[in-house]
Amino acid sequence: MNNTFLYVITVIIWGSTWIAINYQLGEVAAEVSIVYRFGLAALCMFAYCRYKKLPLTFAIKQHLQLFAFGLTLFGFNYYLLYSAQAHINSALTSIAFSTLMMVNILNARIWFKTHISSQVYYGGALGLLGIVTLFWPQIRSVHFGDSTLLGLGFCLIGVMFASTGNMISIKNQHDKIPVLPATAWGMMYGCIFMLLVALIQGQTFNFSYTFEYISSLLYLSIFGSVIAFGSYLTLLARIGAHKASYATIMFPAVAVVISSFVEGFIWDSYTFIGLSLMLAGNLVVLAKPGLLKRLSPTSSKLANCSTTK
Repeated sequence: MNNTFLYVITVIIWGSTWIAINYQLGEVAAEVSIVYRFGLAALCMFAYCRYKKLPLTFAIKQHLQLFAFGLTLFGFNYYLLYSAQAHINSALTSIAFSTLMMVNILNARIWFKTHISSQVYYGGALGLLGIVTLFWPQIRSVHFGDSTLLGLGFCLIGVMFASTGNMISIKNQHDKIPVLPATAWGMMYGCIFMLLVALIQGQTFNFSYTFEYISSLLYLSIFGSVIAFGSYLTLLARIGAHKASYATIMFPAVAVVISSFVEGFIWDSYTFIGLSLMLAGNLVVLAKPGLLKRLSPTSSKLANCSTTK
């Protein structure tokens, strides 16, 4: 699959998972639902790897790396984000989680000495500004008390764990560990972690047999986990974590469009300006290198002056 297709699939699926997550909340504890989600996703991934005859046996050292991968990306990350939403609204959660791109830029330089072009920074800044603009009506009514700061703290720490998981995924591929087998083991380890968390908290492992709960669980497991994570983690190695993670900034854009049809969301000036900035940032980040130089009239004039001299 080409990179554009993988990117679009990731953005559309993860941008739509909020609907499915809404149907997961209520009768079954969130931690228990995450166990079900990644347990089912891991089984599907293992079955697919077995069908495609992909390697599933690894050395102990590799398993330690896969264990760290699972704990950071499918364990601590999700647990902290769910904990954050008990203290802050979805707007602040989206803004905080969208900082994953900037954290990935920093970690990519530290882990792999990746050179980041200026247009990635500009595009990322446009995207973050777009998200803040999009959610500004909700943000300006927020009271930044202790509970809000605690929620933001949980979210930002979760982002750091997610970014670490991203870096380990890239290292997995550098170490010739295929994406899908690595993801299968990572999801299983993440599932085990969340199982322990739920047991320590004394959660009841009940199940909702409603159509909404079962269908949303299947969507989150197969599409939101197997397909979306498989696509995203493949992109990490192909185009770099700094570019692939711009997908996290595009999620709210997809969510707003879907909400317009599903929930009757009414667009205002903040919506149009915010989405425009996010799309502009997306184009800048994913464009071929040197885009800003070609578009900058100042640089063109300087180039002409240098050639005449």
